[in-house]
Amino acid sequence: MTQIKGFIPGTRRRGVLGVHSLDHFSMTVPDLAKARAFYESFGLDVREEGRGLALHTFGHPHRWGTLSEGRSKKLHYLSFGAFEDDLPRFRDRLAQMNVERLPPPPGFESNGLWFRDHNGVPVEIRVAEKSSPNEKSLFTTHSAGPGVQGAPYRRNAPTTRPRRLAHLALYTTDPARAIAFYRDVLGLRLSDASEGNVAFMHGVHGSDHHMVALARSSGPGLHHCSWDVGAIQAIGLGAMQMAGKGYTAGWGLGRHVLGANYFHYVRDPWGSYSEYSADMDYIPVDHEWEAGEHGGEDSFFLWGPNPPEDFVRNYEVET
Repeated sequence: MTQIKGFIPGTRRRGVLGVHSLDHFSMTVPDLAKARAFYESFGLDVREEGRGLALHTFGHPHRWGTLSEGRSKKLHYLSFGAFEDDLPRFRDRLAQMNVERLPPPPGFESNGLWFRDHNGVPVEIRVAEKSSPNEKSLFTTHSAGPGVQGAPYRRNAPTTRPRRLAHLALYTTDPARAIAFYRDVLGLRLSDASEGNVAFMHGVHGSDHHMVALARSSGPGLHHCSWDVGAIQAIGLGAMQMAGKGYTAGWGLGRHVLGANYFHYVRDPWGSYSEYSADMDYIPVDHEWEAGEHGGEDSFFLWGPNPPEDFVRNYEVET
């Protein structure tokens, strides 16, 4: 049974200090109404929260993201979850590493630890329930037998509704420094990397192949938020439901090499992406994953259409 089913004690690697989950992310957008329309079409449960919006998945109590209105789309902060007894140890680690502590952003109440990452992005470590999965998430395929219709009629096709936030892909000016920061401060571990341009990091207490991906750019930012679904069929139907709402720009269907997940990306109104993702590799709490350094041909995708020319353009710093 996976963590997304309810309040289940999180898996834990004893004696190792590290965050257990990417608890939530926050970003500003220039138009909350457009953001609401996009994420509701994507299949998320979008709720009003204060003067902004909160991103939930249907049937799950966790809040995966927050949106507030600003002059432009911008990654606001990242929040990571930790076990309660680890928070004092993180406090000591920040002091030992001379990481400057910050107050929470204006308008946010928090008992967590706030600081900036190597690119100046605010980061929080807070006590939270483990929202990263305790085991590999369920993935299903279906093949009808002889004499049986295998696909539903389009009028009866179900709506794709993601189950949870899977990971974030972040832009960074220096992937090597980013790896060191997230390793030494937050306790994440390197899963795989490629030619100094991209890296993938997982949690030590059991997580998907990556809860954070890091991509080289001229400045920080959010490339995409990835959402877990349970089948290739759900990815395809999700792409169709977004196209039916007018969101036709994106990339997919395809399969990645590193992480191995099937994907379809849909471009939002501001140049970043939301990804339907299924069947990602999983790293159990008691497994030592051997990090690999890979060539560029293995860093992107195993099969699928060629990506859009501006797929890796960071619209938070490039106009």
